[in-house]
Amino acid sequence: MSAIPPATVTAYLETDYRIFNEPPFALRIGINSAQLEKLYQQHKTSCGVFITACNPFSRKLDNATNAAKQAELTKELAQRGLSFIEGEGRHPSGGWPAEPSYFVLDLSLEEAKALGRRYGQNAVVWCGADAVPELVLLRQE
Repeated sequence: MSAIPPATVTAYLETDYRIFNEPPFALRIGINSAQLEKLYQQHKTSCGVFITACNPFSRKLDNATNAAKQAELTKELAQRGLSFIEGEGRHPSGGWPAEPSYFVLDLSLEEAKALGRRYGQNAVVWCGADAVPELVLLRQE
C-alpha cells in the first residue's frame, strides 16, 4: 500500500512531464514516446528519470524555497557528472503550479529511486529501454 493519497497518485498519472529538448516534448505515463527514443539514441543511453526537488511530499512551498531545493538538485547532478535536460511537470487542469524539473539521462531505476527519496519526493517518473514512462511511488505504508 502507498502512503500517498489516491488523488495525488491520480494527479501524477495525469500530469504532462515536459522535457525542454530541441524540439520540446511531453512524457505521459504508460505511453511510448518516440521523442524519448530519439533522445536515447542521441545520448547513447536506454534509461532516465524525470525528477524535481520542488514541493517535497507534495506540500506546496514558496517559490524561493523551491528554487533553493532545485538548485541543490542541480548542483548534485552536475557534481556527479550526469547529463540532464530542464523540464517541468504540469497538470493539464492548472490547479497545481508547474514544477521545474529535470530529465536525467542514464540513471538506473535504483539510482532514480534513491535520488527521489533524497529530495523528499513521493514519486519519480522512470523510463526504461522501451521509452514508456513509469510512475514509481517512493513512499509505502
